[in-house]
Amino acid sequence: MAVTLTSLSDLASLGFDTIIDARAPAEYAEDHLPGAISLPVLSDEERAKVGTIYKQVSPFTARKLGGALVARNVAAHLEGPLAEMTGGWRPLVYCWRGGQRSGSFATILAQIGWRVDTIAGGYKSWRALVVKQLYDTPVASPVVVLDGNTGTAKTAILHLLAAQGLQVIDLEGLAGHRGSLFGHTAGGQPSQKAFECALALALSRLDPMRPVVVEAESAKVGNLRLPPQLWAAMGKAPRVTIEASLPERARYLSRAYADIVADQARLLAVLGLLRHAHAAEMISEWESLALSGQFEALAHGLMERHYDPRYEKHRARQDHAQEVILALSLAETDLPALADQVAAAVARLV
Repeated sequence: MAVTLTSLSDLASLGFDTIIDARAPAEYAEDHLPGAISLPVLSDEERAKVGTIYKQVSPFTARKLGGALVARNVAAHLEGPLAEMTGGWRPLVYCWRGGQRSGSFATILAQIGWRVDTIAGGYKSWRALVVKQLYDTPVASPVVVLDGNTGTAKTAILHLLAAQGLQVIDLEGLAGHRGSLFGHTAGGQPSQKAFECALALALSRLDPMRPVVVEAESAKVGNLRLPPQLWAAMGKAPRVTIEASLPERARYLSRAYADIVADQARLLAVLGLLRHAHAAEMISEWESLALSGQFEALAHGLMERHYDPRYEKHRARQDHAQEVILALSLAETDLPALADQVAAAVARLV
């Protein structure tokens, strides 16, 4: 039996024990349904081989080879990751279009005696729901943007707001990037499709009666694009802006970016990316600070000469309802009180 998904929330309410992605590993790696495990019925190489034979020899020959490969791979899954499943186990299987790959897998599981279903339209039907949420549906909740120059602890404050029960969407967390040249994080970024899937789910879960706080970003977070509906809502949204002194921000950044300052080669490589925007003497000065371990001085110089001027130029083109929060300290112990001030400001703005 094939189930039809009509909304992004359907998946959680259907009550399946395991969601199985029967597509090839490369397809799964690019994007997959939330919580799905990868049990491919064809490897990447096998899928390419069957497709070539389908086009160059005949569909019948391709299906015959594909059937043998699918049977062999499903047998390996039954003897491996599915070996301990009991009779009451209820799986949901999908492939690209909900056709032969998931259908073949589901038929075998059903013959064993498990109550198995497939997804009508496969991954493509899920992707259509993601696209509808991101590109055709306005953001349900009033948006408030948390703003502030580099080093004003915006991400840390966002997490504290979430812990207080405010609605937040952590765009940098979903994108696996801290939103600047120095923003790379361990594990790298997801694909655009995987990012959009996670973001669409977050947006679909919003309570429209409550505001949602997002951090100020450009149209891209690292290499990933923000969808136009959200970007437009952020552009019109009121802002809570945190202001702090350069020395305070430099101290905070040297802690927050400890992973980068601990990797001298990586730090120097990123500084090299700024050569197109600054004189060679300035780059050389920053490299000397990095090599001598003067990370607060380096952060101070980067903000003063690179990041702050760009932020101010961008802000000069904007006109928003705004409340400014002055941060006297960005020490870790002081951030909860700062988050309280931001939460109060959010309530006043909406």
